[in-house]
Amino acid sequence: MKSLYQALYRKWRPRTFGEVTGQAHITETLKRQVAGERLSHAYLFTGTRGTGKTTCAKILARAVNCEHPVEGDPCNQCPSCLGIENGSILDVLELDAASNNGVDQVRALRDEAVFTPAAVRKRVYIIDEVHMLSTAAFNALLKILEEPPAHLMFILATTELNKVPATIRSRCQQFAFRRIPPEDIARRLRYVAEQEKIDLAPEGAALLARLADGGLRDALSLLDQCSGVQGTLGEQQVLDALGLVGNLETARLMEVIAQRDMDGAMDHMARLYGGGKEVSSILGELAALTRDLLLRKTAPRSGKALMTGGFDESTMRKLLEQFSAPRLAWMLTVLQSAVADLPRSANRRTDAELCLIRLCDERLDDSLQGMNARLDRVEQQLQGGWTPPAPSAEGTARRQTAPAPPAETPSAPPRTETPPAQEHPPADEAPQAAPPTRPAMEAPPQEVREPVSPGDLWPAMAPGLKGRVPRQVWSFLGNPSMVRGTWEGGALTLWAEDDVVKGVIARPAILETVAEAVRARMGGAARVLVKVGRPPEQGSAPTDKLDELLAMGRRFDNIIIKE
Repeated sequence: MKSLYQALYRKWRPRTFGEVTGQAHITETLKRQVAGERLSHAYLFTGTRGTGKTTCAKILARAVNCEHPVEGDPCNQCPSCLGIENGSILDVLELDAASNNGVDQVRALRDEAVFTPAAVRKRVYIIDEVHMLSTAAFNALLKILEEPPAHLMFILATTELNKVPATIRSRCQQFAFRRIPPEDIARRLRYVAEQEKIDLAPEGAALLARLADGGLRDALSLLDQCSGVQGTLGEQQVLDALGLVGNLETARLMEVIAQRDMDGAMDHMARLYGGGKEVSSILGELAALTRDLLLRKTAPRSGKALMTGGFDESTMRKLLEQFSAPRLAWMLTVLQSAVADLPRSANRRTDAELCLIRLCDERLDDSLQGMNARLDRVEQQLQGGWTPPAPSAEGTARRQTAPAPPAETPSAPPRTETPPAQEHPPADEAPQAAPPTRPAMEAPPQEVREPVSPGDLWPAMAPGLKGRVPRQVWSFLGNPSMVRGTWEGGALTLWAEDDVVKGVIARPAILETVAEAVRARMGGAARVLVKVGRPPEQGSAPTDKLDELLAMGRRFDNIIIKE
């Protein structure tokens, strides 16, 4: 009769301490204790799932009862080892505290424990998930755990140490099992795959190791699930076999968020939701991807080993180019908060859509983190690498309501009237003595200058500054919604939209360049001033704090970063 198939994590469960992966700090200590017969009466194994707690407990139970131990390891050949392994020796008992958590079960165990073992030297009780015991059960266990008979040993295992009372912890030797490093898991997977005749590629083993999140049992279960794939089991084959192709949709949704495309984000959400995806799962996968991107962005060398997996390297590199670290940190905060609030939400889909809208537009988040994300956009804009924004509908309507400065018309006929004399001539144009009388035809030619109205000079000369100032400065100077200029009394006053714009254009080198352009056009000395607000002819009242905040908001309306 053909034997039934056995799962890989059961078939390849370690049988000696030396076969345990990634827990050498524990296995070496236990081996020395067994070899030196310096055993404790109670052990407490803690750690996440799949790291070897129950496996080490079973190995230790066999080792203390082995008739021919080998340097602290069980021989796995003697009747005691074989009987404990197949469950025929009842002196070694494994209990699940999740289903035997009542005080009556613990009292029965306590009454039975006082009897000496029938077939082995030590009676061993392995209590898995001990944190599930009730308070009364812990109290019933406490006395015998404190003063057990010489033939009795307890091995407790838990994934939630915080739920185990301190009175229990203080009576046990505690061993903390670590998450197994991905490289150790991948090495073990390649060995098992070789023995099982599974064609596992190195990149496939690395992906399975990352998906296991530090648990070798989970990694073996995933390998078992993928073992039916024909051909080489590579990265893409693992994604297909595990049904993680949906993660590619998550990556596409993240690309849409990077472009701040709300329409695209809503379309992706509707498609995933219509395909049966839970909104909590969508946001959870987005949070996991954001975490991976943030780790790779802030810790490029060690972050790769900390990734949760599920996304290929080319996708990660493409997304990393579109995000900055401050924005990723803010996005992760928003996603974590939204996922935590979903269980209490009256409409989960609406809350998920609001979360995506905030991710696409930082202005909708009034928190401190949202302000930091918006300031990061300003810093990127000031550092270059961006293009002047296309006028939005709101900005266009706002500019249409304001009087536009007059522009020069090339086809207009030249004006021939004599310019009025200046009441206050510049200091460097002091009056000189009248020249000797000459014939009219020999009179020296004089430059004829057109009178300049307060709003004419700046629109005419601003285009000439392009190429003479840095690109990010020109994007402000050439945008009439951000900078306007008026000429009066031999001085050009530049009116900045807000303090941010003023800080960019009021640098000495920029003002000197503008002054040279004014002197070349008007002749003589000229001053350049920078003020915040609107030109006086527009009739705007002095701004107060509220006006400054509104100006700052309008400033953010016109920022588009080329990422």
